[in-house]
Amino acid sequence: MINISSSKYYSWSSRQGMPNFHNGKIPKSNWLLDWETEAIIHFAKNHAGEGYRRMTYMMMDEDVVAASPAAVYRVLKKNNLLNKWKTTKKSSKGNGFDQPFGPHQHWHVDIKYVNFKGTFLFLISVIDGYSRYIVHHELRQNMQEYDVQLKIQKAIEKFPGNNTRIISDNGSQFISKDFAMYIKFAGLQHVRTSIAYPPANGKIERFHKTINEEHLKKASMINIGDARKQIKEYIEFYNTKRLHSSLFYLTPDDYLKGTVKEKLEVRENKLTEARINRIKARSFAS
Repeated sequence: MINISSSKYYSWSSRQGMPNFHNGKIPKSNWLLDWETEAIIHFAKNHAGEGYRRMTYMMMDEDVVAASPAAVYRVLKKNNLLNKWKTTKKSSKGNGFDQPFGPHQHWHVDIKYVNFKGTFLFLISVIDGYSRYIVHHELRQNMQEYDVQLKIQKAIEKFPGNNTRIISDNGSQFISKDFAMYIKFAGLQHVRTSIAYPPANGKIERFHKTINEEHLKKASMINIGDARKQIKEYIEFYNTKRLHSSLFYLTPDDYLKGTVKEKLEVRENKLTEARINRIKARSFAS
């Protein structure tokens, strides 16, 4: 009757009650409100060094702002608050063995040297390949071949009843006859990674890099007891609080306990509620 296309009709219908900006940009229902933009900027300034994706889910979990990573990225970029990450080249080497589909199928074991008052301490860590949960760790002043066996045994005692595959590099502690006998006695499987190729044991290598960058480089440790206390506190934070980029920005504890689905549903509900609130806010303003 009025000689317009159906698309134009529905476009006009969706804008009913909204002011006409004469071909200017009309705010969409999912655009962030002013208070949300300010909250994102404030949060970013108080969490310098975090990537925009991790920051997105941190704000969502803490009920600061529920927004998409893309929206947070645009706000941070516009306000010059994006964290500049160094890019690394990917290796063309193979992808290695099949990845686990549940907790305690793969445990990665490695030793890291920790600089302490001009000498070195030894940090032994056991990480679950599925959840990235640190199942056991110890900081030692000396390192013997049997120490690794003892730490794996302590991890088994914490999480018994699993036919776990132990993955390690080719360090002397892992290629000894005593270690092979222990693996056989404990009913475990042992896989050694490629020689001179640290990324093959990348999950534990990544954790050691993370704890070094986020804590060890910044920490001031008074004595061995204080060092153990600080590392224990950081690993507790890593397991239960720190959002992991490889785990949909959830924590290793979420994956270990199987609460992933529930956490993701809570986030989706928060996003949906935030969109509805933005529509209502703009309706009242107009």
